[in-house]
Amino acid sequence: MYYWDVISPCSVFCLFADAVVSHIQMSGVVGQPVTIQCIYSIAGGVTAMCWGRGPCSLYSCSNQLIKTDGHRVVFQKSKRYQLNGPISKGNVSLTIKNVTQADSGTYCCRVESSGWFKDLKINILLEIKPGEFVFCLPLITSGG
Repeated sequence: MYYWDVISPCSVFCLFADAVVSHIQMSGVVGQPVTIQCIYSIAGGVTAMCWGRGPCSLYSCSNQLIKTDGHRVVFQKSKRYQLNGPISKGNVSLTIKNVTQADSGTYCCRVESSGWFKDLKINILLEIKPGEFVFCLPLITSGG
């Protein structure tokens, strides 16, 4: 049994026993980092996983962004994509640095499991919103 804790603005808790695909929505702001949480129980041992861009497919991560062997990152498409949690403890949350509106779309967190069609999959729909523009006038004081 695997435990997944996926946190979005509405904090979603999911418990999966078999191959399940879950769909989560979350948002971020242009120029800021976004972290999509994905945590699994290591009670059955650590395992390989990957993050992909696009919906979870039947066999692997499509358009792979980052992949682990269960202990460390073995593939990283860009330094913008990072796993900052303790990977060997099941924390494979994806942080995307300096997001742009082009980062909007579907992401897949896929944790490998032994057996046919038992990988655990979560699809996350990420919406990146424009940041607020703040205009500051210079402070002018009289010299008196």
